[in-house]
Amino acid sequence: MSIVSEFKEFAMKGNVVDLAVGVIIGGAFGKIVDSLVKDMVMPMVGRLLGGVDFRHLYLNLGSKTFETLEAAEKAGAPIMKYGAFINTVVDFVIIAFAIFMAIKVMNRIKRAETPAPAEPTTRECPHCLSAIPLKATRCAHCTSQLQ
Repeated sequence: MSIVSEFKEFAMKGNVVDLAVGVIIGGAFGKIVDSLVKDMVMPMVGRLLGGVDFRHLYLNLGSKTFETLEAAEKAGAPIMKYGAFINTVVDFVIIAFAIFMAIKVMNRIKRAETPAPAEPTTRECPHCLSAIPLKATRCAHCTSQLQ
């Protein structure tokens, strides 16, 4: 089997295609959540905390002072952008919660589709341990009388 045909067989397996679709949808979903956090959630949180814009919060680790985050970045100053980190943590929490809810729904659907286990139709003969019908009064294998 050639490498090209092996790769084609691998790439066409259902799991690989499902994974590719999941990665693409996940990337798009990540962009939506990122926009939700940066453009809607964090401005409201900032407003509640006195008009703070989290995107511009940083800690200057250098000796020079800068008026804005952009100025510190242009100067190449050592900075810790903790506002961006807070945004990323909120992104993660929202995405993790959305994935949790999606899995919870899928598990509920899967449980609803799973049929109840079938009632047994046979039992073991206590004498020879062969399988016999539930209603049998005598074992067909050892001919023992059953109760």
